[in-house]
Amino acid sequence: MMNKDIARTMAAKVQELSRNFPCVMVTGARQVGKSTLLRSLLPEGMRYVTLDDERALARAQEDPIGFLEECGSPLCIDEVQYEPRLLRAIKLRVDETGDSGQYWLTGSQRFHLMKGACESLAGRIGLVELYSLSQSEVAGRGGSAEPFYPEEIKKRLSAPACDISELYERIWRGGYPRLYRYADTTQEDYFSAYLHTYITRDVRALTQVGDTSAFMRFMRSVAARSGQQLVYADLARDADVSPNTAKNWLSVLETSGIVDILPPYYVNTSKRLAKSPKVYFADTGFCSWLGGWDTPRSLMYGAMAGPMLETWVYGQLRRSFVNRGIRPRLSYYRSGNGAEIDFVLEMNGKLYPLEVKRSSSPKLTDLRAAETMPLPPGAELQPGMVLCTATEILPLGKGCYAYPASMI
Repeated sequence: MMNKDIARTMAAKVQELSRNFPCVMVTGARQVGKSTLLRSLLPEGMRYVTLDDERALARAQEDPIGFLEECGSPLCIDEVQYEPRLLRAIKLRVDETGDSGQYWLTGSQRFHLMKGACESLAGRIGLVELYSLSQSEVAGRGGSAEPFYPEEIKKRLSAPACDISELYERIWRGGYPRLYRYADTTQEDYFSAYLHTYITRDVRALTQVGDTSAFMRFMRSVAARSGQQLVYADLARDADVSPNTAKNWLSVLETSGIVDILPPYYVNTSKRLAKSPKVYFADTGFCSWLGGWDTPRSLMYGAMAGPMLETWVYGQLRRSFVNRGIRPRLSYYRSGNGAEIDFVLEMNGKLYPLEVKRSSSPKLTDLRAAETMPLPPGAELQPGMVLCTATEILPLGKGCYAYPASMI
């Protein structure tokens, strides 16, 4: 059974960039909806081609400039990473006119493509990054979703909170659009096929992986450590590879949009702070499947219940910003004695501590680690927030409060 298309929050940003730049590029992991988004927005007269089509790819590889001349403009090119030389050819064409909205591009290798786009199309391209569906988009509120600004979030109308069982159903299911458009598709069928396609197309395009079984063990090891500090030796041991290989493979996962790396909070002081970043799977559905959690209930009561809630909260926070074309300044704080705040959001010289708790009755003491945070000159520490499994906003004292994670 096919459900109707889902409105994406990023649509407004793509249209805005197209009015102001000759080119727009949407990057993100495979199957998060990049092609569907752009095809739903194609202006009259814009042609669509995909380099997943072997004939189109062969022509683009043979003669990038001739390929663009034959296709004309405006033009939408899907999976442009398969022929990076097109970026330089596009530069030559847009410089002839300077008109906005000439080329829309998508690609599944975000860092390589963004680097190439910045080098070849500097000042000529608007860049955005698409994730799998946010819970606002799944609920049909994609067009009205706003960034998660702590000072404003209590003032605006928010979605109703849900109970913990429904929350873990959302976490377990994740946000890949096909699982919502085709309701009969099972997690097992979808992610088995997804993993095969990902390894045979994206991974092999980025690095040489001789032992795919080892790479799959590595992915499962990363999934089991989502929300934790990166320790390459542990990942290498689980996959039976060298630490250097583990580091290279994690870079592949990040480049292809499967994981995000969260840097530690850092201030140039003598205080000892954590230096290792944390790793988060970009989609909790894929992470749950790799981790072997077969049902939402098994996940909710399993050993990964807390880290998966944190992973999901991270993903929803980040989506709320990047879907509007904003790159949030997020980090995590951990002192030398182990005091930790899960997320620190920096905005306009203000620091907002955000703690995640699998609890419906969090306490003010859950935020006490924020009191030990060193501050940059001129920065102001704001009252903190606990993102939790409660079903209503709860005051905690000292201006802090608990906020339902299901309302992000």
